Amino acid sequence: MSPSSAATSPTAGPGVPTSPAAAPKPVSWAFAEDFAAEGDAAAQARVETGPLGVEPLSRGTVSTLTFLAQAVQARAVVEIGTGTGQSGLALFAGMQRDGILTSVDLEADHQRQARKAFSSLGIASQRFRLIAGDALTVLPKLSDGAYDLVLVAGDTLEYADYVAQGLRLLRHGGLLVMTHVLWHDTVADPANDDDETLSVRSALEAVTENEDLVASLLPVGDGLLVAVKR
Repeated sequence: MSPSSAATSPTAGPGVPTSPAAAPKPVSWAFAEDFAAEGDAAAQARVETGPLGVEPLSRGTVSTLTFLAQAVQARAVVEIGTGTGQSGLALFAGMQRDGILTSVDLEADHQRQARKAFSSLGIASQRFRLIAGDALTVLPKLSDGAYDLVLVAGDTLEYADYVAQGLRLLRHGGLLVMTHVLWHDTVADPANDDDETLSVRSALEAVTENEDLVASLLPVGDGLLVAVKR
């Protein structure tokens, strides 16, 4: 068997890429991550993640969120985990001009920072609802099938529960998106059984085993799961 045919062999074991030669080198990965420009407000929102202890999103992840919101012409979006407004700014950049973002987060400090970020770009206050509270208490109160995109970026220990809620909230053709699904390179390591890692794996299994979803895991930032509801 030639090296090239071995690289694409369907008998490759678990965790072994079927096309390892296609994996980008670090320089190419960095080029791809920084391909899209980042505005001042987005850059500031990234800086603010440090003092507030929020997991930052990479530039590649942010630009992909904008792309996805634009692709489905999103007008109604639910965000689980407001953070400092990084993801919200990315979504607004791709949403329709009359689009409304509903963002849920336990931390009032996070939402104050997000509000500041949105206001700095002149985003009208009626275009976002920042709800301070437990996501699994708030989400059941939102309408079934009423949203174009649901972004999961909250507590990783609750990711599987967020998947179930996201499915209920999405319209057919809508997108379920989850950030940090590689969780600092631990999800791909079968020897790692940390609580966060196990929770993310459980959420990924819930997505891949659901016949109502067509999913792909993008190696962007810390991993971005994208699934379309049939």
